[in-house]
Amino acid sequence: MLGIETRWFSFEVTEAATLCISHCPNMFTVLGIPLIGTLFLPTLLGVITFYIIWSLSTRRKDSSCTGGLSSAAREPSDPMLAVNDLTSKPETKVFGNRAVSSPNLQSEDNSCTESDVYSVTQIKVQYASNSRRKVFRSKAGDQCSQTVQVVSDLTKKNTRKKRCKGKPGCCSKKNGASTILEGTIETVKVFFGTQTGKSKIFSTVLAEGCEQRGLSSELVDLASADPEERLLEETSGNSLCVFILPTYTEGKPPESAAWFYKWLQEASNDFRVEKELLKGMKFAVFGLGNSQYKAHFNEVGKQVDGWLQELHAARLIKLGIGDEDTVASKHGSIEADFQNWNSQLWARVDKLRAACQCDATEQDQAESSCDSSSEGCYSDGDSSEQDSRGNGVLDLEELGSFSNSLLAARERKFEDNSPREMVTALLKESLTKQGYRIVGTHSGVKLCRWTKSMLRGRGGCYKHSFYGIESHRCMETTPSLACANKCVFCWRHHTNPVGTEWRWKMDPPEQIMTEALENHYNMIRQFRGVPGVLPERFAEGMDVKHCALSLVGEPIMYPEIGSFVRLLHERGISTFLVTNAQFPEALRDLSPVTQLYVSVDASTKSSLRKIDRPLFKDFWERFIDSLKALSEKGQRTVYRLTLVKSWNADEIADYAKLVAIGKPDFIEVKGVTYCGTSKASNLTMENVPWHGEVLSFVKKLGGLLPDYDIASEHEHSNCVLLAHQKFKVNGEWWTWINYDKFHELMRQYYLTDGASTFTAEDYMCKTPSWAVFGALERGFDPAEKRWHRKTLPKKDISGC
Repeated sequence: MLGIETRWFSFEVTEAATLCISHCPNMFTVLGIPLIGTLFLPTLLGVITFYIIWSLSTRRKDSSCTGGLSSAAREPSDPMLAVNDLTSKPETKVFGNRAVSSPNLQSEDNSCTESDVYSVTQIKVQYASNSRRKVFRSKAGDQCSQTVQVVSDLTKKNTRKKRCKGKPGCCSKKNGASTILEGTIETVKVFFGTQTGKSKIFSTVLAEGCEQRGLSSELVDLASADPEERLLEETSGNSLCVFILPTYTEGKPPESAAWFYKWLQEASNDFRVEKELLKGMKFAVFGLGNSQYKAHFNEVGKQVDGWLQELHAARLIKLGIGDEDTVASKHGSIEADFQNWNSQLWARVDKLRAACQCDATEQDQAESSCDSSSEGCYSDGDSSEQDSRGNGVLDLEELGSFSNSLLAARERKFEDNSPREMVTALLKESLTKQGYRIVGTHSGVKLCRWTKSMLRGRGGCYKHSFYGIESHRCMETTPSLACANKCVFCWRHHTNPVGTEWRWKMDPPEQIMTEALENHYNMIRQFRGVPGVLPERFAEGMDVKHCALSLVGEPIMYPEIGSFVRLLHERGISTFLVTNAQFPEALRDLSPVTQLYVSVDASTKSSLRKIDRPLFKDFWERFIDSLKALSEKGQRTVYRLTLVKSWNADEIADYAKLVAIGKPDFIEVKGVTYCGTSKASNLTMENVPWHGEVLSFVKKLGGLLPDYDIASEHEHSNCVLLAHQKFKVNGEWWTWINYDKFHELMRQYYLTDGASTFTAEDYMCKTPSWAVFGALERGFDPAEKRWHRKTLPKKDISGC
């Protein structure tokens, strides 16, 4: 009837306008509409009336639509209307004559049936007709209230009847994923790629878990596995594939898993590959990494987890995140992270295997633990930490305060946690096996092989030849086992922690001093009565005179390094401190030491990244600034260059440019020491240069540095010394150190609170002839006795 009245009204207006125009030819009109004349007001009235009728008709249709939703909401079984995460950009929905912004409605036809529940990431919005809270205001009145229900995971699935043979709650709706886990688990196959061997250890732990549950298991080294063949075999639905993968350098996998990683990446991104290639596979991924490498932390594990799901494999459990950083690790160590994830994995497996058998026409199905539409699904390592509100309903107005309360609780938890110890029990065990003695919670001491050699009278280290230290009276220690680099030639095989700042529990310098000396003397005592040990050397060894702060890690990271160095000087112990040139400000604040080293492992930004593998993103800027800070020091300074054949042995001109920045007193050039096979490094004996090659490099470098010349060499350490010409007095080299004079100068420095300064020339000493470059001894002290094994003639084993 409404439509008939509208058409009649429009016909009357049009007929009247035509009649008027025919009788009033001089009337002013636009497109047939009179603007001046007696019919203007009737025409305007007709247009307004038509608009009102059309608007009411349209609103009546909207009311019937929203009314249907409201009436459906009264039913207790009403499915909730799903929307996307509130953080996503809202769409504009039209309600009658008004537009409001709302989250994306995932109903294509604005209808909602009882058979479907649509999946979203975080939020459901339920329309409740019995609430009076005003959400959308308009001329038409108040729309129904919206409430938000926070859930962990939602799914798109068809609701169906299940017969569970009387088991209560067996087939209740689960919050989970869009991928269905079909079948059961009869076999567990663990695929691992490893660099240091830790992934293989974790894989073995998983195999032991299979044995305890009567499951068959297989460990698969990705280095020898064809991913296309092996993965396609696992789509039957009766096996579980677990991937244990570390992130190595620059977010890349270890070499053993490189082909698997590349194949999976290409398969998931190649449009020619079937997107359901791995449908039917059940998988779980645990990634190993270090959060100090923030840009690439656990990147391999995250990528593999995502690629597998893109190929329609079903994730059994969220991605496990193992953090090598003991401070940032959720459970204190990467081993503890794995143990927690492992427990959750087996709980999930046991639950799936014990799942009930429903209707004979339907397979026993369980929901995957994460929505496949999510961009990231990572385990926080604690499945018990769920929202305390459970599945309760949360109003939109309360969502902001709820988020703030969660953030506040997390901050309080962080503040309540006291600093962790740097050295975990497992790390302590590993370092102890390597001969370290752990001091306190973050320091260490170890007996150098040159100390053992000189106790027997078999020669000292290169510092003995270059600077006159007594190797058997030298203590090698560090107040910080942590480092900011992971150098490829690290002789500690990366067993020490890494970090970019001090975040651990800190021991006082007095404790470190006392315990370090005590542990050192205990190791010296073990040589009492050992055949070949000289009694006088043994007695001198119980009185330390030198300290090499270069054992491992970055000693300058220790916040009380200045106080620790002062304690050493007050005991008459000289200090040789080595830094990796990543903490320029700490370098500037450092009080004088006997000799300050900076490791210059490469001369260009790209090669330094490749060799040192630094944690800092601005590592090159820090490196250059550290060299500038070194040039500001008045005491003896040294560049330490470690030559690695095929890595950095050809960058002579670039090294010369770096020398101009730091202006060191000495430049030590040493061939890299091969410490045996290391899973943390791919160096071999092929990367170790011969002494002749090191000498050739030094001669070429010296040719580019007119102020430097070769002063000494130590052939059995494969080391050559370039010295500044200011240490050449009347044609003779004065590279040795007058230690008594140095301690006297330091006493004056401390007494005057740093006002009494001194330079390197104030405590230099003449170099003996046997230690000068060109001598027949080639740096070996003639007072010592070189010793060779009888079974291996001509092989010098006096030192490394």
